[in-house]
Amino acid sequence: MVSPEQQGRALKRVNGIEVEFRLDGRDELPWVTLVTGIANDLSMWDSQVAALERDFRVMRYDLRGQGGTQPTSGPYTIELLVRDLVELLDALQIRETSLVGLGLGGAIVQAAALAHPQRVHKLVPSCCRAKMVPEFAKLWHGLIETVKKNGFESIVEPTAQRWFSDEFKANNPAVLDGVRKMIRRTSVQGYLGCAGAFLGLDVEKDLGKIRAPTLYVSGGEDKLGGPPALMAGLAAQVPGARHVSVPRAAHIANIQNPQGFNQVLLEFLR
Repeated sequence: MVSPEQQGRALKRVNGIEVEFRLDGRDELPWVTLVTGIANDLSMWDSQVAALERDFRVMRYDLRGQGGTQPTSGPYTIELLVRDLVELLDALQIRETSLVGLGLGGAIVQAAALAHPQRVHKLVPSCCRAKMVPEFAKLWHGLIETVKKNGFESIVEPTAQRWFSDEFKANNPAVLDGVRKMIRRTSVQGYLGCAGAFLGLDVEKDLGKIRAPTLYVSGGEDKLGGPPALMAGLAAQVPGARHVSVPRAAHIANIQNPQGFNQVLLEFLR
């Protein structure tokens, strides 16, 4: 008999909040955990789960205040978001898993690999950074102020536009509509909290301590979130790590070029 947690979305109370998650794949397979970014929810990984579930037991979840996970008032920190993840793994009795994260999720999985090395089998930080820098922080301070002044709807369209290349947006209006709906499932508290945590990101100085086999994945056309040159530089700091750039993909590379992203991901995880 299939439990609710094994079919569709489910909730677990961890670290003081109700976290929404989903499990796919057969029980006996090795675990892969997918970690979203800001204003994403677990649906962003649909195309990856379809490729992964034959070989892996896949867990994905919504960050605090994103999608179906309960928001709390701020401030949030990277450490808090790592604790949410690790307590969810504990609640689901996942002792070891590969971690794949994109955007803020990429920052979270790097921090988790540093804080809990025994829990991480392989590590795939994607389209992300390891340290907040002033010029990138300026964008996020602006977004936070815009939400506080004009409401959340005011950043939905700029966010959707920023994530993809112009050609992709012109040719895939239905995908963009789905992305807008996903962004709107983010709570204001959750957005402000996760953006605040992102502004405090500072794990780059410790990357040399990561012990898990690591692959950094960038979108070849990502100009801002995790540009290829920046991510190649992060990979150079992790012992034995590699960097691969997915062509025809901007920041949300796994949605813009799912086949390219999945090929890179599966080759590494298998």
